[in-house]
Amino acid sequence: MSKPPGNYEEISPKVFEHLVTLAALQLDEKQTEYLRRELNHQLRAIHELEAIPIPEGLNVAVHGVTYPPNTSLDLREDQCQPFPNPADIIDQAPQSENDQFAVPDIPHTTLE
Repeated sequence: MSKPPGNYEEISPKVFEHLVTLAALQLDEKQTEYLRRELNHQLRAIHELEAIPIPEGLNVAVHGVTYPPNTSLDLREDQCQPFPNPADIIDQAPQSENDQFAVPDIPHTTLE
């Protein structure tokens, strides 16, 4: 993927407005412009990282230290451990219905 020009904005005001609506956020004009600008800065940084050539066959590394697959621990088997009193957790929810968390509906619109 090629690096976009320095002033290129991948997230336009219209797209950002749609994302804010989907996330059910309430932002003022100053917050909106700040977050949109920061997201575009982060996307530019990601494109710069994508442009770095990586040789074929390079070992995977974590924090600059190679991590060969043969040194990883075996995965443990999943074990179901029910919580002794689920009502204690449900009681902490802002809203609940029928012993389940209730969340508000997020309005969905189409981007045209």
